[in-house]
Amino acid sequence: MKNKTEVEEVRSRIKKDTINDKKHSHEQIHTYESVHKIRDSLLSSASGYTNYRGVLNLCVVLLVMSSGRLVLENILKYGFLVRIDVPIQFIKDPTAWPSLLAIVLSNIFTFNALKLERNLEKGIIQETTGKILCFLNIFTALLAPAIYLWYREANPVSSFFALTWYTCLSMKLVSYFQVNRYQRLKRRLENSKNEIDEKSNTDSIKKQTKNEPLIEYPDNLTYRNLYYFLSAPTLCYEINFPRSERIRKSFIIRRSGEIIFLSSLLLFLVQQWVVPILQNSKIPFRETNILKIIERLLKLAVPNHVIWLIGFYCFFHSYLNVIAEILRFGDREFYRDWWNSEDVNVFWQNWNIPVHKFCLRHIYKPLLNQGITKSQASLIVFFISAFFHEYLVSIPLRMFRIWAFLGMIVQIPFAVFVKKFLHGNYGNMAVWVSLIIGQPIAVMMYIHDYYIDYFKVSD
Repeated sequence: MKNKTEVEEVRSRIKKDTINDKKHSHEQIHTYESVHKIRDSLLSSASGYTNYRGVLNLCVVLLVMSSGRLVLENILKYGFLVRIDVPIQFIKDPTAWPSLLAIVLSNIFTFNALKLERNLEKGIIQETTGKILCFLNIFTALLAPAIYLWYREANPVSSFFALTWYTCLSMKLVSYFQVNRYQRLKRRLENSKNEIDEKSNTDSIKKQTKNEPLIEYPDNLTYRNLYYFLSAPTLCYEINFPRSERIRKSFIIRRSGEIIFLSSLLLFLVQQWVVPILQNSKIPFRETNILKIIERLLKLAVPNHVIWLIGFYCFFHSYLNVIAEILRFGDREFYRDWWNSEDVNVFWQNWNIPVHKFCLRHIYKPLLNQGITKSQASLIVFFISAFFHEYLVSIPLRMFRIWAFLGMIVQIPFAVFVKKFLHGNYGNMAVWVSLIIGQPIAVMMYIHDYYIDYFKVSD
């Protein structure tokens, strides 16, 4: 009996162990599932992860905190330097008025351009003579205000804006003449090769303008049409521009508010941050202290770039959109994503679209049609751009220097180097370095000449 009882106990234990094993086996299947598979870390480029919004927010917070610290340090060191009445003082400044007079007198060149086009359309003037008269009108528009403002010793800031207006006016008049000349030749030639393209362009404009009446050459040769073009945020003339359906008042209010706020911020940063750095740079330049000059350069780089970025947004986004909205101008592509440029050439093509379109349409492509190679045409466009950069700086400062011109020319070998040896993120970083460091170098050079040479600065 005893043996029988022991056997039953053993069987009972085996049965319990079997049940427990089944339970544990069942739990292991559900508890210890596979958690590993082949995948890359998020920060690896192969992961395909692109949502770095949190990192961008961190950079913005750090930028605000560091900038705030610099502003506080600046105020503690120099005091509050901002003068709120600067715009009023600027208006009262008698040296600012010659620039305003020069802008008003620009209407003379506008009248000349329209009169010339009307005479060409009627056949009173031959095409060759028209080209010469157009060149003289535009050349005078660039030369006359420069001479006038130079000898009137106009305020440098107001002179810069006046010459910028004349530069834009000259480019617009070039486009106005070339487009109208094309229309004249097209009317005189039957079975024009561009007839189909012109028809497709007209159909596209019909879809965009909807209820807007279309104008045909020579009905566009009116003051209304010309002054609309001169006011529009573009440098390329078209007889019929794409127009938006209505004017959005709320949009104008928002953009106008941005202009007021950002303009005030720029005024504050220039007076409180940049001016003290430039004033402290006089002695190092006079003594040719290389280390101190480099220190001043790096110290100027950050505020200069911040001001440049704010100025870019204020002008290309806020101001040009306000003008476009008021005029119901439909094409709002004033810039592209230049901040992602991996090449210097790509940056120059994307950051200022109105100028890029003008150079491409009225300089680069006509040069190609004349048999010039693409590289040669690109160099010519770059040299023209370098000339106008120097024109807009040297004349207002009343001193002939080549720093802005050289700054543009140096971009050529730098662009070749970046395109050949740096790619992707490295190329993009090289573009940013050139923007952050390049501009302060030119500013320092002009400060050296303006303060050291012009005013004979001493200790």
